[in-house]
Amino acid sequence: MTKLKDLFPYTFDERYKKPVAYFSMEFAVDQPLKIYSGGLGFLAGSHLRSGYELKQNMIGIGILWKKGYYDQERNQDQTLRVNFRDKDYHFLTDTNIVFPITIHGARVYVKAFLLKPEVFNTVPLFLLTTDIPENDYLAQTISHRLYDPNETTRIAQSILLGIGGAKLLDVLERETEIYHMNEGHALPLCFYLLDKYKNLEEVRKRVVFTTHTPEKAGNEEHSMPLLNSMSFFNGLTQKEVEEYVHPENGVLNYTLTALRLARRANGVSQLHGEVSRKMWGDYSNICEIIAITNAQNKTYWSDPAMDKALADGNDQALIARKKELKYKLFRTVANQTGKLFDENVLTLVWARRFAGYKRANLLLADYSRFQRIALNTKYPIQIIWAGKPYPEDYNAINIFNEIYWKTKDLPNCTVVTGYELWLSGHLKKGSDLWLNNPRLYHEASGTSGMTAAMNGSINLSIPDGWVPEFAQHGKNAFIIPTANDLLTAESKDKLEGNALLDLLEHEIIPMYYEQPARWRTIMKASMSGVTPMFGSGRMADEYYTKLYS
Repeated sequence: MTKLKDLFPYTFDERYKKPVAYFSMEFAVDQPLKIYSGGLGFLAGSHLRSGYELKQNMIGIGILWKKGYYDQERNQDQTLRVNFRDKDYHFLTDTNIVFPITIHGARVYVKAFLLKPEVFNTVPLFLLTTDIPENDYLAQTISHRLYDPNETTRIAQSILLGIGGAKLLDVLERETEIYHMNEGHALPLCFYLLDKYKNLEEVRKRVVFTTHTPEKAGNEEHSMPLLNSMSFFNGLTQKEVEEYVHPENGVLNYTLTALRLARRANGVSQLHGEVSRKMWGDYSNICEIIAITNAQNKTYWSDPAMDKALADGNDQALIARKKELKYKLFRTVANQTGKLFDENVLTLVWARRFAGYKRANLLLADYSRFQRIALNTKYPIQIIWAGKPYPEDYNAINIFNEIYWKTKDLPNCTVVTGYELWLSGHLKKGSDLWLNNPRLYHEASGTSGMTAAMNGSINLSIPDGWVPEFAQHGKNAFIIPTANDLLTAESKDKLEGNALLDLLEHEIIPMYYEQPARWRTIMKASMSGVTPMFGSGRMADEYYTKLYS
């Protein structure tokens, strides 16, 4: 194993020489490495890339998921099928480091692989696995599936990430000043550090925390006796843990506990920072919650030819390149679905993780009106949906299948599978409009619209997450009016669904065909305005200056 200091292909920038370890359950760094599910991974991947570009003294700690999240395929009737296949990654380096940790009172061996910086232009990323011959089959399965539905397996995965990652740093003899938990999954690392330093303030000096979601499912919690029996607390007694973190009603909430053990935390947009302070502010002993808005890596995501056309002020080249990128996307669509799209037609994309609050089917809420817009030959439109539901979220899978059944006979509407980095890039480059319509205050950040804007796809969005910091209606984006907060969710869905269709029918679609110069102006304002503020270089810098300092 190469010495840690020799892993970095650069001398650290003075501003970023403090040694940081960045723990995340998922990383989306490039298409071949399938160890991510959605936005959390996309964000973490961009962070590692910008850390590399800024010459930061940061390493990533994650898990080598043998089966990834899942492979999204289709059944005979074209509905969604979930497949789990083993993955092999020959571009990873075997460090030959193997060490034990304790899970459920038993010894489990952990092996570390390394993604070297030169492979995908990231800071070094260590990936942990239990799928080795030293373990029995049950222990091997801990690192098989990202977000395994079994409760005890999920707890074991957090122990692997948190305690396994912290122990790896000690095995490597790396002096780490900051342990950054990207979401609460790595929480056991705090108990490892409590056991190591025997002092809460010593832990707080070293730990920072990013909270990513106001959704209950993203703020994991389990009973104290179960966590204790799983060895979650790294040898600390339940009584000691209760004195440190004061769990409510015998249940340990990962987010709340992280807020009590970290010295500082951040929400992932200015709005989400406010929402987080309201959510957790009444609880005792929590740390300060600031806001550092998420961002994405422009080097990885943007199209150089479009960037050049924009910089040169060459509208003709910009539009020509956009049509080329639409053609590339449409070949992928045709290959999957047998539907041939036209690069001269306005193309709208809804693509992100399928979760109920993201409302993938909002466009279809008034189906007869949707059909009227979809079948309008004077002002044609093409619509593509993509995204992966959680494999056990049958409501979300039903929404995916419902969209397929309702649009299968429309030649200009389709649902595609395999929403991973590669397809995501094609959808952003090949779309004209990027639709984002979550229930307000439920989308903490939502970074897909940033990378869409980098590629000349105009955001059509609810003013949630990062959007209020960027969007100006009719200037660089289109904003969907929101319903009164006091209404029921069903009433809001109906009103906001109608507002979305109003915008499309009366403003956006006619503008595309009747005012092409105005459309280009909005598109260029979107492209030029999204960076540097929403490029991850700004974000990676702010983590050092606002969270690690």
